[in-house]
Amino acid sequence: MGSGRYMTAREAAGELGVSLPTLYAYVSRGMVRSEAVEGGQRSRRYRAEDVRALLERKERRRDPERAAEGALRWGAPVLESGITLVEGGRLFYRGRDVGELAAGSSIEEVAALIWAGDPGEADNIFARHEDLSRPLRETLATLGGLPPAEVFQALLPVAAAWDPVGYDLRPAAVARTGVKILRLMARAVGGDGTGRTAETLGRGWCPGEPDAAALIDAALVYCADHELPVSTFAARCVASARATPYAVVQAGLAALGGVRHGGQVELVEAFLREVETVGDARAVVSGRLRRGDGIPGFGHPLYPEGDPRGAGLLRATVGFHPEIPAVALADTVSEAVLDLTGERPTVDLALATVARALGLPPGGAVALFAVGRTVGWIGHAIEQYASDTLVRPRARYVGLLPSVVAHATP
Repeated sequence: MGSGRYMTAREAAGELGVSLPTLYAYVSRGMVRSEAVEGGQRSRRYRAEDVRALLERKERRRDPERAAEGALRWGAPVLESGITLVEGGRLFYRGRDVGELAAGSSIEEVAALIWAGDPGEADNIFARHEDLSRPLRETLATLGGLPPAEVFQALLPVAAAWDPVGYDLRPAAVARTGVKILRLMARAVGGDGTGRTAETLGRGWCPGEPDAAALIDAALVYCADHELPVSTFAARCVASARATPYAVVQAGLAALGGVRHGGQVELVEAFLREVETVGDARAVVSGRLRRGDGIPGFGHPLYPEGDPRGAGLLRATVGFHPEIPAVALADTVSEAVLDLTGERPTVDLALATVARALGLPPGGAVALFAVGRTVGWIGHAIEQYASDTLVRPRARYVGLLPSVVAHATP
């Protein structure tokens, strides 16, 4: 099946292996959505995502084992969550459009929405301020020169060891631990002091940019959650074992650092440096396509028409400083990639552009991703603790059978 958003009636019926009258019956029952084609006489187009979902349901009924295997690779949902919805090319946190949240909410308000269901609870949840403990300050002093995300990974076990309250897994207590973790991350970059997360990060990274906090907040909000990527799945598995929120975030960070997840941002940064060096975006993109290298930062399986996080965060960066070279570079690269491949920017390209616009140090873009996504990991931990179930899938054994081994042994 192609990656387009819509299909004709014949294409949809062909994919489903049914007649046109059966397809129309699916539409009447709400199983496949259709809409009129502009300018067409009685012509309609059909949502490809609905056709794919219907095919997956059929596959699960016909071959449950194969369907379960496929669910781990962009397949059918494997866990229930009330946090994030990806639908129709848009992204929602608890039913609220993420673009609207990023334009007018702080990461603290979004954390309150994800953790407690009410952004108005942010002042209560984030009311308490605590200084870094001496063990944390001493540990932090030894970590100079490390990328921020690795600093976070080194600090969390120390913080956990000195925080027995972290073992309280009730929702309000987990939220309080989440606040401690967020503030620890921010202070690792911006030092001690009060203020919102974005302000603390801005103080450490770009003290000469008083308006940077708004763009940092937008980046954090766009990164806060994205349903069930590998880092969030890892976080939920750890939470299902009833490990502490500190361990949950450590698991998320470990997965985020992989090149197929948050590490994509570093590949994008290398790609942008290559374009700068060569001075010809189209030539660089063409060369990568010829070599089969791929174009990092473009195209997302969940968004055939473009990642709304990438588009929204790039718009926010333009609003921060429309004439900045980082914006011009992103525009030039995006035009070349769209012309040659038809793909649009993801949040990874947008994060790399934000890092350039703000002059963040090496690893700053990935750290932004990590701090924002920590809000989602804590939200998923709260859900998983409440469900009181262990995530324990089975493996389908494909190795040698004991009888074969016994006969082969001399």
